[in-house]
Amino acid sequence: MKSNLYPWNEFQGPNLAYLLEQYDLYLNSPENVSEDIANLFKQYGAPVDSLNKNEAVVGRGSSENLEKILRAIELADSIRRHGHHNANIYPLNNGMKDPSKIDMQGYGLSEQDLMDVPADLIIPNPPGDIVNGLQAINYLKSIYTDNIAFEIGHIVNSEERQWLQKKIEGNAIKANLSTGEKKELLKRLTKIEGFEKFIHRTFVGAKRFSIEGLDSLVVLIDELVSQANLTNTKQINIGMAHRGRLNVLTHVLKKPYEMMFAEFAHVPSESFLPKDGSLEISEGWYGDVKYHKGATYHSGDGMTIKLAYNPSHLEVVSPVVTGQTRAAQEVKNVPGYPEQDKNAAFAILIHGDAAFPGQGVVTEVLNYSRVRGFQTGGSIHIIANNMIGFTTEQYDSRSTNYSSDPAKGFEVPVIHVNADNPEAVIGVAQLAFEYRRQFGKDIVIDLIGYRRYGHNEMDEPSVTNPMMYHIVHKHPTARKIYGDQLVEEKVIESTEVDALDEMILEEMQQAYDRVKELPQTTAHEVIIPEAVLTGYPKFTTGVEGEKLRKVNEELLTWTKEFTPFKKLEKILKRREEPFTSNGKIDWGHAETLAFATILQEGISVRLSGQDAQRGTFSHRHLVLHDEKNGEELIPMHFIDSSNASFVVYNSPLTESAILGYEFGYSLEDKNTLTIWEAQYGDFANMAQVMFDNFISSARAKWGLKSGLVMLLPHGAEGQGAEHTSARLERYLQLSAENNWTVANLSSAANYFHILRRQAASLNEEFVRPLLIVSPKSLLRNPLVGADVSDLTEGSFQVVIEQSGLGGQPEKVKKIVFASGKLAIDLAEKIKDSSEFNYLHIIRVEQLYPFPKEEITDIVKRYPNVEQLTWAQEEPENMGSWNYALPYLLHIADGRNIVYTGRVHRASPAEGDADTYKVEQARIIEEALKGL
Repeated sequence: MKSNLYPWNEFQGPNLAYLLEQYDLYLNSPENVSEDIANLFKQYGAPVDSLNKNEAVVGRGSSENLEKILRAIELADSIRRHGHHNANIYPLNNGMKDPSKIDMQGYGLSEQDLMDVPADLIIPNPPGDIVNGLQAINYLKSIYTDNIAFEIGHIVNSEERQWLQKKIEGNAIKANLSTGEKKELLKRLTKIEGFEKFIHRTFVGAKRFSIEGLDSLVVLIDELVSQANLTNTKQINIGMAHRGRLNVLTHVLKKPYEMMFAEFAHVPSESFLPKDGSLEISEGWYGDVKYHKGATYHSGDGMTIKLAYNPSHLEVVSPVVTGQTRAAQEVKNVPGYPEQDKNAAFAILIHGDAAFPGQGVVTEVLNYSRVRGFQTGGSIHIIANNMIGFTTEQYDSRSTNYSSDPAKGFEVPVIHVNADNPEAVIGVAQLAFEYRRQFGKDIVIDLIGYRRYGHNEMDEPSVTNPMMYHIVHKHPTARKIYGDQLVEEKVIESTEVDALDEMILEEMQQAYDRVKELPQTTAHEVIIPEAVLTGYPKFTTGVEGEKLRKVNEELLTWTKEFTPFKKLEKILKRREEPFTSNGKIDWGHAETLAFATILQEGISVRLSGQDAQRGTFSHRHLVLHDEKNGEELIPMHFIDSSNASFVVYNSPLTESAILGYEFGYSLEDKNTLTIWEAQYGDFANMAQVMFDNFISSARAKWGLKSGLVMLLPHGAEGQGAEHTSARLERYLQLSAENNWTVANLSSAANYFHILRRQAASLNEEFVRPLLIVSPKSLLRNPLVGADVSDLTEGSFQVVIEQSGLGGQPEKVKKIVFASGKLAIDLAEKIKDSSEFNYLHIIRVEQLYPFPKEEITDIVKRYPNVEQLTWAQEEPENMGSWNYALPYLLHIADGRNIVYTGRVHRASPAEGDADTYKVEQARIIEEALKGL
């Protein structure tokens, strides 16, 4: 009898197989075995626990028996790794199978060979009725090739793999439903199917993007909600595309049948909104189609379920939802980092089988899923797998075996499940929820079904996919299959199944009858809220001087134990000078003071972006690093009187997903100034879908309010085409209905004030996103710098008149309008010269909404003006010229309007620095020359 310290007790599966190989080698060529392992063999003998195993099976010198055991262990491991290739996971039975890797003959084993192997060499702690290797192998096959299939071999962490393997092989995934629960499940499936059938026959040809073929998607979400209730989770955020959305809205978020049928019938649905406040529907004035809409449901037990509003770009909602989830998990009314409770909320992300591997934003989301600034403790991904994309077969839509394969690169477990087996689906949901709770990681459920109709209900799928639809047309529905199963199990009579179907259809008919009583309507009236049309009121955003001085001192104080980088310490200490001598507050300094004073007013701040902690141009330095040990110090965490959290995160090299994430965060948390900074403005090109589909239009379409701030470095410095332009023209083209603010600033003080104005507006009806094309070379330019008095007084200025000009109004013949860097280039050229009496310069700090009234009032002061010149450094077909021209035509009142800048170009800027300098000098000269 060996002690509990017997070393072989800790080995199993592949590790035990390796030891057995080494032992076999030791018996024949001991000199080829490492000394440490050889000593263990000398002391303890064969690597088999004598307490649990028959040593006669693996006797010393029995090389043949060792070989059989080794092959049996390899077979078992192969079943675990490759069983999914033979599982019954395809409802249409049209998936490829490969039994060669789980067949005993392929390993040179007979049934007798396996019977000679102890079961516990194959399965740790096998069920009591499994006593030999053959039974163990058959048991593994029954587990790994049934209606659920598992891919976990790619997970590096052995604790995770062993936990999952124990759950799988312990049969913990099987849902053991009572008779009552089975009847309720059948009723649920009948409602899911009945909803689709009713719409199909009542609103013939109407698009609904039916869930049929994946009916158990609702069952899966139901179970996740049930599990969340058991753990007191307060919020579930769901992101999904249009397929099945109406069914999820109706059955998971409890949107009444009447409301849904009213939308199909084109009559007002508001009268059917539950009076108890349990359902919130947000609507924009321009609206959207019903299968893009979302909702919020508040259950009686305190849980909130949110289905995100989502455009047709299928996967782009995933980062928005994870951002909302992180915001819902965090408590931010404390200084320092927010306190995160990962159990408070979680995300369910539902993907299409073609979109999951096809759209890169999916892997962007998986990539940040465990990054500290963006993790949410794990999202539960569901691939709503129709086995087809629009009309595209799998072989044209991806290069992988499964649509879920991209997730494996991020060590995410993948579970495939047959959507026609709702009880298996429930078991998978339970495992996924428990895994997230245990390991705080994402998990993927590949819910494999089919699509009963075409991409939409007016599409005939047999035109392009005849083979699949020959099968689909003959295949019974999930409700029919489960009803037959319960009849066979004698849980219910067949007549009861039919009666249940008829009862539910009658319930829907009665709901529709109530809808038909409403008057018909012809069109939706577009009414923009008054708060949106009115725009920002006047904000006083100055901060008392002594308060600024004290904050500045706190930001520049750290303990003796902290050793900052010496050169950086000297640079930061210069920030004392504006308060002690004649120093200027530069851009980064103004930003820091704005953040600190915003925190003191109880508004938290979240900033993210590539290299955002120090700033792309090494101008920010909100996170300091100890020169000796690398530890971080965030002075903003120690501001006196601060009662709000502050974070700045360096993000992964991802634009689309991170911007979507921060947009989602801003939707969920109305008391955090949420900021995303592009490393260079042109990097926002990669996130254009977020600007187009969400940020610019979410309020008009869906009524969603966001105060997100976006910083896009912009300006010609001779650095080539790409890092010159943030593509300002794109955002101005998207500007309408006061949907956001677009600014190109030339003053650090104005930056300070616009940030504070934005923070003050977060909880207001007139809140909107703020997009700033921020500077690069201007970050340290003295002409941009501010005095302390500039921050203590006043507010954001939509236009700034150039000091030193315009003092003799009757002499001014030309007014030049410029923004951002070019405005400073012009100011540097003028300096204190008295040669420009004929000229005045107006810096247009806010481009949208265009400050037409303010500019008109200024122009009226100069009665002899003959020419209005719009000057920009961007090409004529880019920048702000084409946007500003219609406004100038109104303001000019017959005066001449002139454009000064680069000519029409395909590329934003010259690639050669010398060529750039020549052209930039020409623009400046032309803008300033007299008439």
